[in-house]
Amino acid sequence: MRFVIVTGLSGAGKTTALKMLEDVRYFCVDNLPIPLVEKFVSLMAGGQGTDVENVAIGIDARSGRSLGELEDVLNHMQKIGYKYEILFLDAEDHVLVKRYKETRRSHPLAMNGRVDDGIRLEREKIKFLKDRADYIIDTTHLLTRELKKEIEKIFVDNTGFHNMVISVLSFGFKYGIPADADLVFDVRFLPNPYYVDDLRPLTGMDDGVYHYVMDNDTAREFAEKLVDMVKFLIPNYIREGKTNLVIGIGCTGGKHRSVTLARVLYERLSETKEYGLRLEHRDISRDAIVKL
Repeated sequence: MRFVIVTGLSGAGKTTALKMLEDVRYFCVDNLPIPLVEKFVSLMAGGQGTDVENVAIGIDARSGRSLGELEDVLNHMQKIGYKYEILFLDAEDHVLVKRYKETRRSHPLAMNGRVDDGIRLEREKIKFLKDRADYIIDTTHLLTRELKKEIEKIFVDNTGFHNMVISVLSFGFKYGIPADADLVFDVRFLPNPYYVDDLRPLTGMDDGVYHYVMDNDTAREFAEKLVDMVKFLIPNYIREGKTNLVIGIGCTGGKHRSVTLARVLYERLSETKEYGLRLEHRDISRDAIVKL
C-alpha cells in the first residue's frame, strides 16, 4: 500500500491535489484528527475488509493544537515500519493572499486579522512538514492541468521527481519586466522580424519567424550558451532548496524574438524529465497586427 500525506499552505492547492489523487484511485480522507492518523494507517495496512491499494490523507493548519503532535506520530510510524510519503503544496505569499481575496474566504489562522499574518503563522507551524517532505510542488505559476501533470508524474507514472518547477516566460520590455522573474535575458540584439512585412503580423510560434530569428550563427551560439548556463544553474538551485524558477526572455514587444528563444529553451529543457516545466508567452497577443 502506498500511503501519502498531502499537506502545505492553505490556498496552495492541497484540496485540489487530494481530488486529483482520488481520480487516480487513491482512497482520500481530508482533515483527519491527528490522534487517529496512526490507527487509520494501521487499519488500511491490515486490509481488514477493504480492497484499498493506495491511501492519501490531508493534514493542514486546521488541526489546531494537535498539529504539534504529528511529528511524534510520524516518528513512531517510521519506527514501527509504516512507510509514508509527504507531498507539500507551497506558493508565494502574494499569490496566496490573492487567492484568498478572490474566493473571499478567511484564512484558518488569521482569525479576524490580516491574511498575510495567518500565512506567516502557518508557515511556522508546518515548517517541520516541509522539512520532511518527499515532494514539494510550488503552485505559484501552475495551472490546474499543470498541477495534475505533476501529480500523475509522481503517483501514477512513478517517474523521478525533483522539487523544482521551471517557468520559461517570454515578454516585451515595453510592457515591463515580469516582477517574479528570477533570471532575465534580453534578446533584442537578434534579427527583428518586425521589419519584414510578411513576418510582422506573425509570432515566434510561426515557423517563418522562428527560422528568421534562428538562422544565423549569433542566435544559435546564444541559444547554446543559454541552455548550457541554465542546465548548470538548475541543480545548484535545487541543492539550495529552491522549488520555483522563472526564466524571463524579453524582446521589444514580446511577440517575435523572445517567443522564439523561449521555445528553443523550453524544447531543450524538455529533453529531461527531472523537473516540472512550463512555457508561457505573456505579451504575444498584445497589439496584434492583422495582415490584410
